[in-house]
Amino acid sequence: MRQFLCVCTFLCLQSSILFAGDWPAWRGPTGQGFSDEKNVPTKWSDKQNVKWKVALEFPGNSTPIIWKDKIFLTQANKDGSVRSLLCLARADGKKLWQKDVAYTEKERNWKGITWTNASAVTDGERVVVSFASAGMYCYDFEGNELWKRTDLGKWEHQFGNGSSPLLYGDLAILWCGPNEDTGRNFLLAVDKKTGKTAWEHEEKFGSWSTPLITSVNGQDQLLLGLSRDVKGAKDPNTGFFKGFDPKTGKELWHCRGLNSYVYTSPLFGNGIAVNMSGYGGSAIAVKLGGAGDITNDRLWLHPKNTQRVGSGMIVGDHVYIVDENGVPKCYELKSGKEMWNISERPGPTLTWGSMVHADGKLYVLMRNGQTLVFAASPKYELVATNSLGGGEATNSSLAISDGEIFIRTFRNLWCIKNR
Repeated sequence: MRQFLCVCTFLCLQSSILFAGDWPAWRGPTGQGFSDEKNVPTKWSDKQNVKWKVALEFPGNSTPIIWKDKIFLTQANKDGSVRSLLCLARADGKKLWQKDVAYTEKERNWKGITWTNASAVTDGERVVVSFASAGMYCYDFEGNELWKRTDLGKWEHQFGNGSSPLLYGDLAILWCGPNEDTGRNFLLAVDKKTGKTAWEHEEKFGSWSTPLITSVNGQDQLLLGLSRDVKGAKDPNTGFFKGFDPKTGKELWHCRGLNSYVYTSPLFGNGIAVNMSGYGGSAIAVKLGGAGDITNDRLWLHPKNTQRVGSGMIVGDHVYIVDENGVPKCYELKSGKEMWNISERPGPTLTWGSMVHADGKLYVLMRNGQTLVFAASPKYELVATNSLGGGEATNSSLAISDGEIFIRTFRNLWCIKNR
């Protein structure tokens, strides 16, 4: 009996270690792209360190999420009339089930590829997914529908939608927008078990940003950047970066400084929050801890920058990002001083990918399927350039789980693992 109990204890410990690296949401468990794993591949190709590759029926820009032995991924058909949540087996990529949602109304889109930009989110019991104007849905791990919200109205923009849902305690929270001309832009929190509304908060402007929930001086806060119409984007003090109480939706603070479309997710580290506009807009850093208008607590403002679609990272005392043109940037967190000063991109292509960090390295997926790996250091070092071969294209980001990297392209889902 003693030997049996020891074996059971050992197996339980091994199981907890095996699945310690779940990637349950957009940008992973922290919402900022961090993985605490060590044995993560830095080099691969279409033949080297490939555990498996499976074909996808339709393209999409969302990132896979992983919980233990299952992968969840969203996709849509060519005209967006069918939007789907897929559940795949982690071991080999085999499709376990697929849930389709029909949407017959016309919706504006960017080149037919932005119907499903949003990634799903899970707590290990349920999976919540946003299909934009088609609604918000919740399924269990067997694919049974638990609830749906198809009464949220229509929100659309010429560049599609982008915000992923997140889970906070008993709440599922979704930033509903952007709406370019008509409709509402609002934060929505529902009971994750029933889908019933817990609170709503209206905003005048939208964005593609996925909110970040973090703790500031012991208080949980939801951070969100809001876009301004590009036509009125000359004044860098007109747009807002805001913080909310995730329990109630009440605004806690706001900071002026975002003056264009906001695609990136907020960043937070060392008591400092960073948010970046795209489309030639601004970037700001602000010290958190205050209430109301905290614009005077802004540490720095970059009024005009190159386009940013993917989100960056705060690692230690520095901020890292690769802009849409593929040029890597590093800034001092407190001063905004540029450290790398790289004027040319290290690869031959552009990116919409958001950074991930593992074992002192930064990974970013490029639009041609290459992944650039940098040292997370104020001294510039390109560690590796990894290609998946010709013919691949992607606007997605990497997901890391249990030493494996998952890469979603328009044609395939790849699992990369050191051999």
